[in-house]
Amino acid sequence: MDMPLIRVEDTGEVIPLRDDVTTIGRGRFVHVRLDDASVSKLHAQIVCRSRYYYVEDLGLSRNGTRVNGRPVGRRLLEDGDVVTFGTARCKVEGIPREELAAEAELRRSAAPELTRRELDVLVSLCRPALSDDAFVTPASPREIARDMVVSEAAVKQHLVRLYQKFRIPAGANRRTRLANEVIALGLVRPLADYGSGQVQHAHGVPQEPLLDTM
Repeated sequence: MDMPLIRVEDTGEVIPLRDDVTTIGRGRFVHVRLDDASVSKLHAQIVCRSRYYYVEDLGLSRNGTRVNGRPVGRRLLEDGDVVTFGTARCKVEGIPREELAAEAELRRSAAPELTRRELDVLVSLCRPALSDDAFVTPASPREIARDMVVSEAAVKQHLVRLYQKFRIPAGANRRTRLANEVIALGLVRPLADYGSGQVQHAHGVPQEPLLDTM
């Protein structure tokens, strides 16, 4: 079996993945050092658990982490996946292959490409639902507009595009269903270090939806 490794696209450097945690960033003391201004000093880590490897964005950079072009917070890796830290591209190789269930494979490819502004809208949408309260509804277009300092009409246009991208059909609780999907995909998560109700994009993957659609 090939040894799991990460290959840096710009330099061709190959670094074996550790059997516990491999850190990635621009700092001096990481395992995979990327000399790129878009990369944080400690940007992400690749964690090995029982021969499975997953990448986890550490939330220290506005530029985020992507797997095969899609923004992630935490994502199981497969052999050949291209992981982008900021704008620095790397490829993971030698990860043991395993047949995935059809549902799991569909879930891996469920997150659409998003613009930075669309991510901002999603963060604002989900902010109330990720507070410490037992249940609150997602933010309204007016609340999102106030949060982002834009017009309510602009927010509604973004929401229409997001409904289309995430294939949320028209009907009751449409914003709630969108927020559920976004949270389940790990595109936003609570920012525990900064108090109740604050969130950031691409930080983690909750195991279950955090919103009640009833």
